[in-house]
Amino acid sequence: MEASAALSLQSCSWIGSEKVGRKTSGFARLSNRCLEERKVAMVRFGDPRRSGASIRTGHAERKIFCCHKKPSGSENFHNSFDEALVLKRKSEEVLPYMSGRCIYLVGMMGSGKSTVGKILAEVLCYSFFDSDKLVEQAVGVSSVAQIFEEYSEAFFRDNESEVLKDLSSMRRLVVATGGGAVIRPINWKYMKQGITIWLDVPLEALARRIAAVGTASRPLLHQEPGDPYTKAFAKLTALSEQRGKAYANADARVSLEHIADKKGHGDVHALTPTDIAFEALTQIESYVIENAAALNHRFILG
Repeated sequence: MEASAALSLQSCSWIGSEKVGRKTSGFARLSNRCLEERKVAMVRFGDPRRSGASIRTGHAERKIFCCHKKPSGSENFHNSFDEALVLKRKSEEVLPYMSGRCIYLVGMMGSGKSTVGKILAEVLCYSFFDSDKLVEQAVGVSSVAQIFEEYSEAFFRDNESEVLKDLSSMRRLVVATGGGAVIRPINWKYMKQGITIWLDVPLEALARRIAAVGTASRPLLHQEPGDPYTKAFAKLTALSEQRGKAYANADARVSLEHIADKKGHGDVHALTPTDIAFEALTQIESYVIENAAALNHRFILG
């Protein structure tokens, strides 16, 4: 399971392509204290048709690496390390306000929730979970697409809600949710026990990334006719119209277009996962400071 294994993040051009660049050790050098402190949650699910799930804690080590889009020797190493250092310092500013609250990342398929979530978990000394992966484990199949095919979307959504319910009782987690998790109000009840962050990525960028890697793992796209980019863009547009208001329920929004504009980039593809993680921490910090009283009340009531 992902949370109990050593992780190596090698996402360079994470929206534009799947090309993996040369690893550097910026985050790894900053993670020793986290590795000593972290208790990662181990989730064990029983019968795939049973609603409940049992959770226990254990210990595991995790390492994370960050790289630039175009490695260039020692200069790239120092830039990567500097990025990691800035991000770690921001996390130390945010952490005192968190009180152990979980972070739930929401957004369209392909928006980078898992990539950014792993970075946030590392710098905050939190544990990372992908809710889709936990549903796959619960049902006992290898992919969400297979669950859709062999059971149904409704069956998947029921198990997804049970997973979020179990995770909502825990602390110090970063959870990457499935793109459709926002459509059920009950899921918001569970996620609002923590802090919800919407990763808002332009549809064109999402369609390009999905087209590059294929639609086999995207059950809502795979059966659509047409070339990969055209069908991805058309389906994403329809889904965005259906889910846009639901995503807007998130406590904070991380707009990639806004980040790119601030950094003087003409294209969101120029952004690194570290850029996005830093903006997420900035938005979290603003939200928890502005809403401290309400958050404490919500957290206490559970």
